[in-house]
Amino acid sequence: MMIGYTLMTEQAGPRELVAHAVRAEQAGFDFEVISDHYSPWLVEQGHAPNAWAVLGAVAQATERVRLMTYVTCPTMRYHPTVVAQQAATVQLLSDNRFTLGLGAGENLNEHVVGRGWPPVNVRHEMLGEALEIISRLFNGGYVDFVGRHFRVDSAKLWDLPSERVPVGVAVSGPQSVELFAPSADAMIAVEPDAELCRAWRTAAPDADRIIGQLPVCFDRDEHAAMARAHEQFRWFGGGWKVNSELPGPSAFAGATQFVRPEDVAESIPCGPEVKPIVEAVAKFQEAGFTDVALVQIGGKHQREFLDFARDELLPALRS
Repeated sequence: MMIGYTLMTEQAGPRELVAHAVRAEQAGFDFEVISDHYSPWLVEQGHAPNAWAVLGAVAQATERVRLMTYVTCPTMRYHPTVVAQQAATVQLLSDNRFTLGLGAGENLNEHVVGRGWPPVNVRHEMLGEALEIISRLFNGGYVDFVGRHFRVDSAKLWDLPSERVPVGVAVSGPQSVELFAPSADAMIAVEPDAELCRAWRTAAPDADRIIGQLPVCFDRDEHAAMARAHEQFRWFGGGWKVNSELPGPSAFAGATQFVRPEDVAESIPCGPEVKPIVEAVAKFQEAGFTDVALVQIGGKHQREFLDFARDELLPALRS
Protein backbone atom coordinates (compact mmCIF):
# COMPACT_ATOMS: atom_id res chain seq x y z
CA MET A 1 0.00 0.00 0.00
CA MET A 2 1.28 3.45 -0.90
CA ILE A 3 1.20 6.06 1.87
CA GLY A 4 0.82 9.68 0.85
CA TYR A 5 0.96 13.13 2.40
CA THR A 6 -1.59 15.90 1.86
CA LEU A 7 -0.58 19.44 0.97
CA MET A 8 -3.68 21.08 2.39
CA THR A 9 -4.00 24.51 0.84
CA GLU A 10 -6.66 25.51 3.37
CA GLN A 11 -4.19 25.52 6.26
CA ALA A 12 -0.86 26.81 4.91
CA GLY A 13 0.52 29.45 2.56
CA PRO A 14 2.28 28.67 -0.74
CA ARG A 15 5.88 28.87 0.48
CA GLU A 16 5.08 26.71 3.47
CA LEU A 17 3.35 24.12 1.29
CA VAL A 18 6.42 23.78 -0.94
CA ALA A 19 8.63 23.36 2.12
CA HIS A 20 6.25 20.72 3.51
CA ALA A 21 6.36 18.89 0.19
CA VAL A 22 10.15 18.68 0.29
CA ARG A 23 10.20 17.48 3.90
CA ALA A 24 7.48 14.89 3.21
CA GLU A 25 9.54 13.43 0.37
CA GLN A 26 12.60 13.32 2.64
CA ALA A 27 10.51 11.65 5.36
CA GLY A 28 9.72 8.79 2.98
CA PHE A 29 6.15 9.33 1.79
CA ASP A 30 5.34 7.64 -1.53
CA PHE A 31 3.14 10.36 -3.01
CA GLU A 32 1.71 13.80 -2.29
CA VAL A 33 -1.75 15.15 -3.01
CA ILE A 34 -2.90 18.77 -2.97
CA SER A 35 -6.35 20.21 -2.33
CA ASP A 36 -7.65 22.81 -4.78
CA HIS A 37 -9.66 25.43 -2.89
CA TYR A 38 -10.69 29.03 -3.28
CA SER A 39 -11.78 29.23 0.38
CA PRO A 40 -10.89 27.35 3.55
CA TRP A 41 -13.61 25.24 5.15
CA LEU A 42 -13.37 27.30 8.34
CA VAL A 43 -11.94 30.74 9.07
CA GLU A 44 -9.59 29.16 11.62
CA GLN A 45 -7.73 27.36 8.82
CA GLY A 46 -6.93 30.69 7.27
CA HIS A 47 -5.46 29.96 3.80
CA ALA A 48 -6.32 29.19 0.19
CA PRO A 49 -3.40 29.75 -2.26
CA ASN A 50 -3.69 28.62 -5.87
CA ALA A 51 -3.04 24.89 -5.99
CA TRP A 52 -1.70 24.80 -9.55
CA ALA A 53 0.92 27.48 -8.92
CA VAL A 54 2.03 25.56 -5.83
CA LEU A 55 2.14 22.31 -7.83
CA GLY A 56 4.50 23.86 -10.37
CA ALA A 57 6.89 24.80 -7.58
CA VAL A 58 6.52 21.41 -5.87
CA ALA A 59 7.25 19.61 -9.14
CA GLN A 60 10.59 21.40 -9.33
CA ALA A 61 11.43 21.12 -5.63
CA THR A 62 10.85 17.35 -5.37
CA GLU A 63 12.39 14.46 -7.28
CA ARG A 64 10.70 11.17 -6.43
CA VAL A 65 7.17 11.44 -5.01
CA ARG A 66 4.13 11.11 -7.23
CA LEU A 67 1.93 14.21 -7.29
CA MET A 68 -1.82 14.56 -7.56
CA THR A 69 -4.70 17.00 -7.27
CA TYR A 70 -7.17 15.85 -4.59
CA VAL A 71 -9.31 17.11 -6.22
CA THR A 72 -9.86 19.70 -8.93
CA CYS A 73 -13.32 20.58 -10.21
CA PRO A 74 -13.06 21.05 -14.00
CA THR A 75 -16.50 22.57 -14.58
CA MET A 76 -16.96 26.06 -13.11
CA ARG A 77 -13.89 27.91 -11.77
CA TYR A 78 -11.88 26.22 -14.50
CA HIS A 79 -13.01 25.29 -17.99
CA PRO A 80 -11.98 21.69 -18.81
CA THR A 81 -9.65 22.90 -21.57
CA VAL A 82 -7.74 24.93 -18.98
CA VAL A 83 -7.53 21.97 -16.59
CA ALA A 84 -6.15 19.79 -19.38
CA GLN A 85 -3.47 22.39 -20.15
CA GLN A 86 -2.55 22.74 -16.45
CA ALA A 87 -2.33 18.97 -16.01
CA ALA A 88 -0.16 18.44 -19.08
CA THR A 89 2.18 21.21 -17.93
CA VAL A 90 2.58 19.77 -14.42
CA GLN A 91 3.21 16.33 -15.93
CA LEU A 92 6.05 17.85 -17.97
CA LEU A 93 7.47 19.75 -15.00
CA SER A 94 7.37 16.66 -12.78
CA ASP A 95 8.85 14.21 -15.30
CA ASN A 96 5.64 12.18 -15.52
CA ARG A 97 4.90 11.96 -11.78
CA PHE A 98 1.46 13.61 -11.92
CA THR A 99 -2.08 12.23 -11.67
CA LEU A 100 -5.05 14.50 -12.35
CA GLY A 101 -7.63 13.98 -9.61
CA LEU A 102 -11.06 15.33 -10.53
CA GLY A 103 -14.40 15.74 -8.77
CA ALA A 104 -17.79 17.39 -9.13
CA GLY A 105 -16.76 20.18 -6.76
CA GLU A 106 -18.13 22.03 -3.75
CA ASN A 107 -20.26 25.14 -3.57
CA LEU A 108 -17.63 26.53 -1.16
CA ASN A 109 -15.17 27.00 -4.04
CA GLU A 110 -17.16 27.12 -7.25
CA HIS A 111 -19.80 29.74 -6.45
CA VAL A 112 -17.17 32.50 -6.62
CA VAL A 113 -17.50 32.78 -10.41
CA GLY A 114 -21.15 33.83 -10.05
CA ARG A 115 -22.81 30.98 -11.94
CA GLY A 116 -24.83 29.63 -9.02
CA TRP A 117 -24.60 26.05 -7.79
CA PRO A 118 -26.40 23.38 -9.81
CA PRO A 119 -27.99 20.22 -8.37
CA VAL A 120 -25.90 17.07 -8.14
CA ASN A 121 -27.28 15.41 -11.29
CA VAL A 122 -26.31 18.47 -13.34
CA ARG A 123 -22.88 18.56 -11.71
CA HIS A 124 -22.38 14.94 -12.74
CA GLU A 125 -23.43 15.74 -16.31
CA MET A 126 -20.93 18.60 -16.37
CA LEU A 127 -18.15 16.41 -15.00
CA GLY A 128 -18.89 13.75 -17.61
CA GLU A 129 -18.54 16.28 -20.43
CA ALA A 130 -15.39 17.69 -18.87
CA LEU A 131 -13.83 14.22 -18.70
CA GLU A 132 -14.52 13.68 -22.39
CA ILE A 133 -12.99 17.03 -23.35
CA ILE A 134 -9.88 16.47 -21.23
CA SER A 135 -9.39 12.95 -22.58
CA ARG A 136 -9.66 14.12 -26.18
CA LEU A 137 -7.14 16.89 -25.55
CA PHE A 138 -4.73 14.38 -24.00
CA ASN A 139 -5.03 12.38 -27.23
CA GLY A 140 -3.42 15.26 -29.14
CA GLY A 141 -4.64 17.24 -32.12
CA TYR A 142 -7.42 19.79 -32.36
CA VAL A 143 -10.63 19.31 -30.41
CA ASP A 144 -14.06 20.70 -31.16
CA PHE A 145 -16.91 19.88 -28.81
CA VAL A 146 -20.54 20.89 -28.44
CA GLY A 147 -22.30 19.54 -25.38
CA ARG A 148 -25.14 20.48 -23.09
CA HIS A 149 -22.82 22.40 -20.76
CA PHE A 150 -19.58 23.11 -22.64
CA ARG A 151 -18.37 24.21 -26.04
CA VAL A 152 -14.82 23.84 -27.28
CA ASP A 153 -13.59 25.60 -30.40
CA SER A 154 -10.44 24.25 -32.04
CA ALA A 155 -8.47 23.63 -28.82
CA LYS A 156 -5.11 21.88 -28.82
CA LEU A 157 -2.45 21.16 -26.21
CA TRP A 158 0.84 22.28 -27.73
CA ASP A 159 2.98 20.80 -24.97
CA LEU A 160 2.03 17.19 -24.32
CA PRO A 161 4.05 14.95 -21.98
CA SER A 162 5.60 11.70 -23.17
CA GLU A 163 3.33 9.81 -20.75
CA ARG A 164 -0.38 10.49 -20.80
CA VAL A 165 -1.64 12.05 -17.55
CA PRO A 166 -3.59 9.43 -15.54
CA VAL A 167 -7.01 10.62 -14.40
CA GLY A 168 -8.61 9.81 -11.06
CA VAL A 169 -12.25 10.61 -10.29
CA ALA A 170 -13.88 11.13 -6.89
CA VAL A 171 -16.95 8.96 -6.36
CA SER A 172 -19.39 8.57 -3.50
CA GLY A 173 -21.90 5.93 -4.58
CA PRO A 174 -23.12 3.54 -7.28
CA GLN A 175 -24.37 6.33 -9.57
CA SER A 176 -21.03 8.12 -9.74
CA VAL A 177 -19.14 4.82 -10.14
CA GLU A 178 -21.34 3.85 -13.08
CA LEU A 179 -20.92 7.27 -14.67
CA PHE A 180 -17.19 7.81 -14.26
CA ALA A 181 -15.40 4.47 -13.90
CA PRO A 182 -15.19 3.86 -17.67
CA SER A 183 -13.36 7.20 -18.13
CA ALA A 184 -10.90 6.99 -15.23
CA ASP A 185 -7.59 5.38 -14.34
CA ALA A 186 -8.11 5.62 -10.58
CA MET A 187 -10.88 5.93 -8.00
CA ILE A 188 -10.84 8.59 -5.28
CA ALA A 189 -12.92 8.36 -2.09
CA VAL A 190 -12.63 9.52 1.51
CA GLU A 191 -14.26 6.63 3.38
CA PRO A 192 -13.10 2.98 3.58
CA ASP A 193 -16.15 1.62 1.76
CA ALA A 194 -15.55 -1.96 0.57
CA GLU A 195 -18.77 -2.06 -1.44
CA LEU A 196 -17.72 1.05 -3.35
CA CYS A 197 -14.32 -0.52 -4.11
CA ARG A 198 -15.94 -3.73 -5.37
CA ALA A 199 -18.28 -1.76 -7.62
CA TRP A 200 -15.34 0.18 -9.01
CA ARG A 201 -13.28 -2.96 -9.67
CA THR A 202 -16.21 -4.41 -11.58
CA ALA A 203 -16.82 -1.28 -13.62
CA ALA A 204 -13.13 -0.45 -14.21
CA PRO A 205 -11.07 -3.67 -13.98
CA ASP A 206 -8.01 -2.02 -15.55
CA ALA A 207 -7.91 0.94 -13.13
CA ASP A 208 -4.97 0.16 -10.87
CA ARG A 209 -5.31 2.69 -8.01
CA ILE A 210 -8.00 3.33 -5.41
CA ILE A 211 -6.91 6.38 -3.42
CA GLY A 212 -8.26 7.39 -0.03
CA GLN A 213 -7.54 10.15 2.44
CA LEU A 214 -7.31 10.10 6.23
CA PRO A 215 -7.10 13.15 8.54
CA VAL A 216 -4.98 12.76 11.66
CA CYS A 217 -3.93 15.20 14.36
CA PHE A 218 -0.54 14.27 15.75
CA ASP A 219 0.59 16.05 18.88
CA ARG A 220 2.55 14.87 21.93
CA ASP A 221 -0.30 16.36 23.98
CA GLU A 222 -3.49 14.41 23.23
CA HIS A 223 -5.78 17.14 24.58
CA ALA A 224 -4.07 19.78 22.41
CA ALA A 225 -4.52 17.49 19.41
CA MET A 226 -8.23 17.06 20.12
CA ALA A 227 -8.70 20.82 20.54
CA ARG A 228 -6.91 21.58 17.27
CA ALA A 229 -8.81 18.90 15.35
CA HIS A 230 -12.07 20.36 16.65
CA GLU A 231 -11.06 23.93 15.83
CA GLN A 232 -9.98 23.24 12.25
CA PHE A 233 -11.61 19.97 11.13
CA ARG A 234 -15.04 19.76 12.76
CA TRP A 235 -16.54 20.30 9.27
CA PHE A 236 -15.24 16.88 8.19
CA GLY A 237 -18.01 14.89 9.85
CA GLY A 238 -20.77 16.54 7.83
CA GLY A 239 -20.41 14.04 5.00
CA TRP A 240 -19.90 14.66 1.31
CA LYS A 241 -23.55 15.45 0.52
CA VAL A 242 -23.61 18.25 3.10
CA ASN A 243 -20.06 19.51 2.55
CA SER A 244 -20.57 19.96 -1.18
CA GLU A 245 -23.59 22.21 -0.68
CA LEU A 246 -22.61 24.79 1.96
CA PRO A 247 -21.48 28.11 0.44
CA GLY A 248 -18.75 29.44 2.74
CA PRO A 249 -16.75 29.22 5.99
CA SER A 250 -19.49 30.94 7.98
CA ALA A 251 -21.98 28.30 6.86
CA PHE A 252 -19.64 25.53 7.99
CA ALA A 253 -19.14 27.32 11.30
CA GLY A 254 -22.89 27.50 11.84
CA ALA A 255 -23.47 23.90 10.78
CA THR A 256 -20.84 22.61 13.22
CA GLN A 257 -21.44 24.90 16.22
CA PHE A 258 -22.64 22.03 18.41
CA VAL A 259 -19.91 19.55 17.46
CA ARG A 260 -17.74 18.72 20.48
CA PRO A 261 -14.00 17.92 20.54
CA GLU A 262 -14.74 14.36 21.62
CA ASP A 263 -17.09 13.98 18.64
CA VAL A 264 -14.26 14.87 16.27
CA ALA A 265 -11.79 12.60 18.07
CA GLU A 266 -14.10 9.63 17.50
CA SER A 267 -13.44 9.78 13.75
CA ILE A 268 -9.95 11.36 13.61
CA PRO A 269 -6.91 9.81 15.35
CA CYS A 270 -5.62 12.44 17.80
CA GLY A 271 -2.50 12.41 19.92
CA PRO A 272 1.02 10.92 19.98
CA GLU A 273 0.29 7.23 19.37
CA VAL A 274 1.08 5.27 16.20
CA LYS A 275 -1.47 2.52 16.77
CA PRO A 276 -4.73 4.48 16.13
CA ILE A 277 -3.37 5.76 12.82
CA VAL A 278 -2.23 2.28 11.75
CA GLU A 279 -5.65 0.87 12.63
CA ALA A 280 -7.42 3.61 10.66
CA VAL A 281 -5.21 3.02 7.59
CA ALA A 282 -5.81 -0.72 7.88
CA LYS A 283 -9.54 -0.13 7.38
CA PHE A 284 -8.79 1.39 3.98
CA GLN A 285 -6.53 -1.50 3.03
CA GLU A 286 -9.14 -4.05 4.10
CA ALA A 287 -11.77 -2.23 2.03
CA GLY A 288 -9.61 -2.52 -1.09
CA PHE A 289 -7.76 0.79 -1.29
CA THR A 290 -4.25 0.78 -2.77
CA ASP A 291 -3.25 4.27 -1.54
CA VAL A 292 -4.03 6.49 1.45
CA ALA A 293 -2.94 10.13 1.80
CA LEU A 294 -2.64 11.34 5.39
CA VAL A 295 -3.67 14.88 6.40
CA GLN A 296 -1.90 16.36 9.42
CA ILE A 297 -4.30 18.90 10.90
CA GLY A 298 -2.76 22.30 11.64
CA GLY A 299 -0.61 24.23 9.20
CA LYS A 300 1.92 25.13 11.88
CA HIS A 301 2.26 21.55 13.07
CA GLN A 302 3.68 19.85 9.99
CA ARG A 303 7.37 19.69 10.93
CA GLU A 304 6.82 17.63 14.08
CA PHE A 305 4.39 15.35 12.24
CA LEU A 306 6.84 14.74 9.39
CA ASP A 307 9.59 13.87 11.89
CA PHE A 308 7.15 11.50 13.64
CA ALA A 309 6.19 9.98 10.30
CA ARG A 310 9.82 9.41 9.34
CA ASP A 311 10.87 7.89 12.65
CA GLU A 312 7.78 6.05 13.86
CA LEU A 313 4.66 6.12 11.71
CA LEU A 314 5.88 5.11 8.25
CA PRO A 315 8.00 2.21 9.56
CA ALA A 316 4.99 0.98 11.54
CA LEU A 317 2.64 1.23 8.56
CA ARG A 318 5.06 -0.63 6.31
CA SER A 319 5.69 -3.40 8.80
